[in-house]
Amino acid sequence: MSVPASALLQTPGYLVADANGRFVGRVECPMYGTQPDMPDALAVRRGLFGRRRRLVPADAIDQIDGSSGVVGLLVERDSLRSFL
Repeated sequence: MSVPASALLQTPGYLVADANGRFVGRVECPMYGTQPDMPDALAVRRGLFGRRRRLVPADAIDQIDGSSGVVGLLVERDSLRSFL
């Protein structure tokens, strides 16, 4: 399922769960890569003082539930790339 870019802009603070329902982290901000005005990924940070973040591409997102504030993924958390 492809998620529209406008949906990624409304996700800061949402919880992220992988395909198995395990906690990945909390959305810190949308990330821009291919086009300067449309986000194509999310930066997800685990924990309050976590320094490493995970990169969640838009095509790995299954659904965004605005009522509960959860982003569901199609992949497991071990397959996500991490960065500083």
